[in-house]
Amino acid sequence: KLDVQAVMAALMHDTMEDCGVTKPQLIERFGAPTAELVDGLTKLDKLRFSTREESQAESFRKMLLAMARDVRVILVKLADRLHNMRTLSAVAADKRGRIARETLDIYAPIAHRLGLNQIYRELQELSFAQVYPWRHGALAKALTKARGTRRDIVERVQKDVEKAFGAAKLKAQVFGREKTVYSIFRKMRDKHQPFASVNDLFGFRIVVPQISDCYVALGVLHQLFKPMPGRFKDYIAIPKANGYQSLHTTLVSPLGTAVEFQIRTEPMHAVAEAGIAAHWMYKAKGSNGHGADAQRLGATVLKSLIDIQDDTRDAAEFLEHVKIDLYPEAVYVFTPKSQILSLPRGATPVDFAYAIHSDVG
Repeated sequence: KLDVQAVMAALMHDTMEDCGVTKPQLIERFGAPTAELVDGLTKLDKLRFSTREESQAESFRKMLLAMARDVRVILVKLADRLHNMRTLSAVAADKRGRIARETLDIYAPIAHRLGLNQIYRELQELSFAQVYPWRHGALAKALTKARGTRRDIVERVQKDVEKAFGAAKLKAQVFGREKTVYSIFRKMRDKHQPFASVNDLFGFRIVVPQISDCYVALGVLHQLFKPMPGRFKDYIAIPKANGYQSLHTTLVSPLGTAVEFQIRTEPMHAVAEAGIAAHWMYKAKGSNGHGADAQRLGATVLKSLIDIQDDTRDAAEFLEHVKIDLYPEAVYVFTPKSQILSLPRGATPVDFAYAIHSDVG
């Protein structure tokens, strides 16, 4: 649902890199905004992530954001990366691990910060299967087994919930959803739990027409099943920084298992799944300044990339660097060994030399 410039840039994202097309040629035939987007994508394509250190991943992330003055560059880049991950079997085996690790460390967290949940989950799943094939296989098998034994619970809970909403004359769509293999793996790792102890494998989404209905639905659910203390969160009144809004509550099902519910409206659901991209769906119909909108939106959202949950180990350092107008104080330079150095704006080659080593300076 992006605008025409973003779609053109997506179709031509490799032209400067692979086909020898120049920026002036693009400007002449497709206009400056599209050429800028393709140029931004070409710069990102040249980045190579070589070392596995967390700090390198952080610098790479900062550099990526600093280069993408327009958020559409990142959206196209993420779509490109998702397509690459889906077709990874065509790549040489020795490269697969590197690409998957880079996706897990860099692109998945960026998708998360932009609220692109669908892409975030798929990038994580595809990467996890490549980086830890044995773990992924074992967990997927355990999940399939658990799914068989728990299918009855899910169906029963769904029937009870739909019946309760019907009795309360509340129009609501109820969707059952399963946790991804990667999110289960992360929960086991972070909380040191065995698979058998991870009990909230299933959850439900409730989509209702109005904001007020969200709270009515919550009341109906809390009367139906017992809520777990300390597990209720109101992201409607206090949205996450990436725009995500929903009510979250965890209830105890009739069979004693924990089930999470997320309650939201249709527009909230679109934002929850497509994040910043959803703004293109819901922008004023018939307004012409889409380019300006995108720029403004890009600036605001990129400035608020502060919604760092537990998806990165180095959150404090990243927070510090999300400065107004995306790091205007820094320039990024590659060393011959592909390390990324961050130098103050206005630095010279001599400063770069000293940053590598005083002898080189």
